[in-house]
Amino acid sequence: MSTLTNPIGRISAFVRWVARTPWPVFTLGMVQSDIIGALFVLGFLRFGLPAEDRIQLQDLPAVNLAVFLGYLFVAFTVGAYLSLRLLLPVIRWQRRDTLLADGDPTITGLARVRALKMPFYRTLISVSNWLLGSIVFIVASWPVASKSAPVVAVATALGATATAIIGYLQSERVLRPVAVAALRGGVPENFRAPGVILRQVLTWVLSTGVPLLAIVLALVASKFAILTAPAERLNTPLLLLAIAALVIGLAGTVLVAMSIADPLRQLRWALGEVQRGNYNAHMQIYDASELGLLQAGFNDMVRDLAERQRLRDLFGRYVGEDVARRALERGTELGGQERDVAVLFVDLVGSTQLASTVPASEVVNLLNEFFRVIVDTVNRHGGFVNKFQGDAALAIFGAPIEHPDASGAALAASRELHDELVTVLGQTEFGIGVSAGRAIAGHIGAQARFEYTVIGDPVNEAARLTELAKLEAGHVLASAIAVSGALDAEALRWDVGEIVELRGRTMPTQLARPLVRATPSGRIQIGHDAAT
Repeated sequence: MSTLTNPIGRISAFVRWVARTPWPVFTLGMVQSDIIGALFVLGFLRFGLPAEDRIQLQDLPAVNLAVFLGYLFVAFTVGAYLSLRLLLPVIRWQRRDTLLADGDPTITGLARVRALKMPFYRTLISVSNWLLGSIVFIVASWPVASKSAPVVAVATALGATATAIIGYLQSERVLRPVAVAALRGGVPENFRAPGVILRQVLTWVLSTGVPLLAIVLALVASKFAILTAPAERLNTPLLLLAIAALVIGLAGTVLVAMSIADPLRQLRWALGEVQRGNYNAHMQIYDASELGLLQAGFNDMVRDLAERQRLRDLFGRYVGEDVARRALERGTELGGQERDVAVLFVDLVGSTQLASTVPASEVVNLLNEFFRVIVDTVNRHGGFVNKFQGDAALAIFGAPIEHPDASGAALAASRELHDELVTVLGQTEFGIGVSAGRAIAGHIGAQARFEYTVIGDPVNEAARLTELAKLEAGHVLASAIAVSGALDAEALRWDVGEIVELRGRTMPTQLARPLVRATPSGRIQIGHDAAT
């Protein structure tokens, strides 16, 4: 019993799997298109001709009718067998992909080509069956249609054409999920599917060419006495053919329009997603036609855009968003230009000793939090952090983007930075120095490796002020020139003091300190309301 149950269970599971694939609908579509073509031929021979010339198939000898019906059975069986043989690599690949838990993205070249060419193979099999079937039908119907054999041949050819076109357009749409899976790795080389122009031509042949040829056939047959009925008796058959042209033309046009509109609709959706910043938008490649190449090209473009955006984001994190944007817009070249800038320098006290007494992971966390506060504060005031130097940071205001009040922004940032660093660092000391003046801002280095930076006396002065600020209770010092260059709203918050000579500078510097107040806990606070 177990030996029977297991094979039966496998067959049952396979049947259930097949039912979830497009192949049952594909098979029904084959039968449907053949039925439509047969109805067209029989309808034309039975109703598309005058009553005097209609082929009375019911008068066929039973043997002839049995031969023709037997051919239909054999042709359908052979067609189904050939289709199954062609589909075996595709079904094996699909089945393996379904059974594996994580899916199997690999697909053999044979399975890919078979999956993409199946609509063409199906059409070729159908046309071959119709070609042989027309010969069998003419021979079988010879006793009742010997005089109309040319009409039967042409009508059968038109029916085969209609069947082939309807079958191709229908199977191409039904098998779209299979084509999408087969094209995940891209369009195979040297493979092309019928494009938009060919599809439109096929639609014209189906909707206009076939019915009009049938009408022309009827008129020519009447004129050359192939038909015995007079020409005025063709009005009703011609009307029926015109109605058939309208119906078939509508069906064919809808199929072709959907094959073109579906990828365009998906493209419009994907474009909207990319415009909203979603670079994960991905189009399914429907076929290997111009539309499929358009979809594949769009996917390549989005991948390139995502890569460029990732590099731009990474570039911006290293050099600053403003520098990155300016470099992308205007390009980069070595050299610089003089700019009026304000410089803010921040440095920790005793970080070397801290690294020797505290685990490295804690030092890294402290530095990351230290630099986070600096970046957030400087960004809020319109500056950019030019570089990190160990446990120090250099921020620039007024370059590369001009600032309406570079000195005021740097001074305000230093006061706010003091209050936040006191909270974040706890007992760890630091110093903040602010300077302003003319400096060279630009790309410095070699052609193969350079960076955007600012060089000049304000940078040196800010670094020396930072060293001096480490010894101050308020931890913040600025030059009087920086205060004098700020707007009154910020300048009034600073107190100009003594003149000193900073190490490494020949020019004396007049110091400025922010006005401070003591909190109830006794801690010195430098805030926005310190002047009050």
